[in-house]
Amino acid sequence: MLPTDRRPDFCLDGFEPANKGVEEAFWNHLDAESESMTTLVTHHSPDGRNSFYVIHNGAVTWGTPGDPQLIAAHIKRDSTTRTFDFEHAELPLPAMAQSWLIKRGCPAEAIALPPGMGTTPADTATVALQQRLMRDGDHFALLGSYTDDTSSQTETVVLLEALGDRVHKPFRVLLEQADLDSFTHTLREGAFETLEAAVDWMEDRSTPLPAPAPSTARTAGPSALPSAPPRAPGRTR
Repeated sequence: MLPTDRRPDFCLDGFEPANKGVEEAFWNHLDAESESMTTLVTHHSPDGRNSFYVIHNGAVTWGTPGDPQLIAAHIKRDSTTRTFDFEHAELPLPAMAQSWLIKRGCPAEAIALPPGMGTTPADTATVALQQRLMRDGDHFALLGSYTDDTSSQTETVVLLEALGDRVHKPFRVLLEQADLDSFTHTLREGAFETLEAAVDWMEDRSTPLPAPAPSTARTAGPSALPSAPPRAPGRTR
């Protein structure tokens, strides 16, 4: 059981769900597993109407293998009716969760992970790619991901597709590899002309990721989608 001060505090005392659907969705997606969740970073708007969270859900480890373990949550309060609504996305990388929240009005500087909350980027290439993921939140669609946390060398693979026309090598693979002994991680990007080529690389992994051409890195850099990834069916606890 996690310490109480690390569990998400959604600050909803005195507020009721806006309707029955909100009540059911909030329980299913946030409240039911809250004892297994750790708040990585949160930001509350000065007027108290909006709260933004990046959350790690430890319960996912015991569910469908490979599911995203991070939740981006946006709580919206109505002080007049004393009701709340919310939206959320389950995403595989912290930078994707941060990007999703930034697109919903959270200041970028307010949602940066504090020191010690997660592994540390191992190099400048990782830092630069994470910053692009946070900044460019509407360039790519998230097709799928797989998180493997079965050893001290954890790994997350993400498959993206460019939105819009005339994007060179529109299919991108992101590979995050974390070393829990040194508590650092690297993040790399590969670019592919076809979905089949991207999937083949993900299944084979015998060659390095083909880096995007420098000329496309600024205009077609990968990013988190503003929507949640598809969920694997049949997930149980």
